Formats: sequence, C-alpha cells, structure tokens
Amino acid sequence: MRSVVVAGAYMTPFGKFLDRNVRSLATEAALGAVKDAALDPKDVEMVAFGNAASGVLTGQEMIRAQLALAGSGIEGVPMLNVENACASASSAFHLAWLSIAADQCEVALAIGAEKMTHEDKKRAFVALARAVDVEELVREHGEAVLTEGAGSLFMDIYAKEAKVLMDRSGATQRDFATAAAKTHFHGSLNPKSQYRQARSVEEVLESRPIAGPLTLLMCSPIGDGSAGLVLCSEEYARKKGMPFVRVLASTIQSGVRDGAGDVVRRAADKAYASAGVSPSDVDVIELHDAASPAEFAILEDLQVAGDAESVVQFIASGETRLGGRLPVNTSGGLVSKGHPIGATGCAQLVELVEQLRGRAQGRQVEGARIAVAENAGGDLGNGPAAAVVTILGA
Repeated sequence: MRSVVVAGAYMTPFGKFLDRNVRSLATEAALGAVKDAALDPKDVEMVAFGNAASGVLTGQEMIRAQLALAGSGIEGVPMLNVENACASASSAFHLAWLSIAADQCEVALAIGAEKMTHEDKKRAFVALARAVDVEELVREHGEAVLTEGAGSLFMDIYAKEAKVLMDRSGATQRDFATAAAKTHFHGSLNPKSQYRQARSVEEVLESRPIAGPLTLLMCSPIGDGSAGLVLCSEEYARKKGMPFVRVLASTIQSGVRDGAGDVVRRAADKAYASAGVSPSDVDVIELHDAASPAEFAILEDLQVAGDAESVVQFIASGETRLGGRLPVNTSGGLVSKGHPIGATGCAQLVELVEQLRGRAQGRQVEGARIAVAENAGGDLGNGPAAAVVTILGA
C-alpha cells in the first residue's frame, strides 16, 4: 500500500448557528482544507463525506455529500456518503486514506459536517436516540421515543459507565471534574471552540447535575460545525513541494453485542501494530470525551498510562494538561470544543495536524511527533458500536 499524507486541514468554528445549514458549513470546511493544501477544488479526485444526523434533523438522506458540496467546485467526482454514528467523520477519513493507499486516486477530501441545532430542541435528542438499538428503546420507552426522543439518553449511558469506572478504579466525581476543568482550559485557548471559558474544578462540580456523577460542565454540548482534510499520496505531495503530515495508521473496529466491550482497545492495538509505534511513543492525543469520565476509560484502552487506577493518578497529577507528559484534547475535546457528531472525527484530526505542523498557536505541544486520535460512535449496550483509531506522524 502507498504512503498517504495529510496536506490540508480546516475546521469551521463549532457552536450553535441557527442561520447556517450543512451546505454552508461543509463548503467552508472543504474549501478551507483545499486552500490550506494550496490546491484547486478541481484537484480533488474523491470525496468521503461523514454525516450522522441529517436524515432525522432535516429529512435529507442518501445524497448528502452531493448536495452539501454543490456549487463548491468539488463536483462530478466519486463521493461516498458515510454514516457511522459519532464515528462518521473518522470513518470517512479512513475511506479517503484507503482510496489513496490502494492507488485509486492521488488527492481525496475527507469531510465531516453536522447541523445539530434546531428550532425544536428535542430533535437533536431524537437523532441521538437512533444510535442505539431502536427496537429495544421502543420496548423500554414506547413508540413516542421515535418522535419525542429519550432525553439525555447518552448521558444516562455515560453516567452508568462512570459509576462502573468509579468502582473499579477508585475515581471520584472530583477526579472527573479535574479532567473537565483541564479540557475547558484547553478549549479557552482554541478560537474555534464552542465554549471558550476556562473553568475551575469547583465550577465544574457546582454546575447543574445531569445524571449520576455527571454535571453539565462534564458533558459535551449540542452544536454545529464541519471539518475537512485533504489527503494525497506522499509521492504527489513531494512532487508538489507540499508540507504534510503522514498517516501512519487508520483502523476501524466494530463492537460485539455480547462481547467484552473492548472495541477501543482492539482498534488501538491494530493501529499501533500498523504504525509500528508503541503507546510510549505518543506525544499528544485527541479522544472521544462525550462526557469527561470517558477520558479515563479511553486512556486505559489506549494503554498510555497503565491500568485504571494509574490513569486516575496520571490525570490528577496534571500529566494530560498542556505542559504535562501527554497532553490530551488540546483542542478542548468534545466537552469544550463541541460535538457536532458527524464532524467530530475530522475535527480531532485537524487539531492533530495543526499540532504536528507546529501551528497550534497558544496550545502547541512542543516537539510533538506522534499523535493519536480515538473516535467512537453508537452504543451496543456494552460499549461503542464503532471505534476508529488514527495515528499521525510529523
């Protein structure tokens, strides 16, 4: 397989934009990424477009990419519409990577876009409820769940997982608040974050209770946004004299309904083996903290800080903060940067490209050479339905 690189990266601001649609957001991200690569829209030979919720929120199905990029100058090329719950964008990146690695094209665009805000606020919760077993959900909540939603369903799931984590690791609610405060601090340094206010541990603890040990400031918000990356073969990039970041590995694994719930660890193991690196080589991580306790479990699965108890101490000691041994979610993560679900995976990768190219401004991890992104989506009852782990190298 050919060596693949990222030559362009761009994300829109994340936030609540009632006056914007998916086309507006996606076009900005696509053209921004192409411009960053110093290419023309007509140079793009293939598009992989990640989106998870437009079908429920807007009714648009089937041809989302073709409509979102209409008039952008990126048209008439193969476009693959990718839906894989909250892992849609990283799955799109995987397809773009595969297309180039398999010598099917020289230049591909991976993009994720999502418009979650709606005049009817419950519509977002209706969309999120489709990322679990709907038949089981209807049995538990009745048919109305399909039109009314199930409230903060995923926060209820994350709260249960947090309690299990507390039992096996000794983590406390204050530990979760420490992780959240770190993430909000990082988000305050990112001009494109949805939330840009640093928060103290006490502020996190005193924010509105949501479910179990979770408070509002530990939970990712509903929002809108898009992120795009231009990928090309390393040979093409060198020929054009383009600066680039190497894609060392891109792996997708699916959860097993009655399995061990180890999908993230399996994806990580496969990614490390493919990239030829070990967890100790990693310099910076972007991970799927839809709620702050997830950071603890994911770091354990990524094997960068030991077992569950060791991860608690690792976070408490400040090692995941900028200036620490292994900064995590320098973008602000899902909790602060925001979580427009179909855009999140590409947004994580945009941040890591910025880090590896030394362009992260006030949140730069000095000397970063190896970066890992973990993006997950859906729930099978024992963990995520899909997990994508991507490793980039300077």
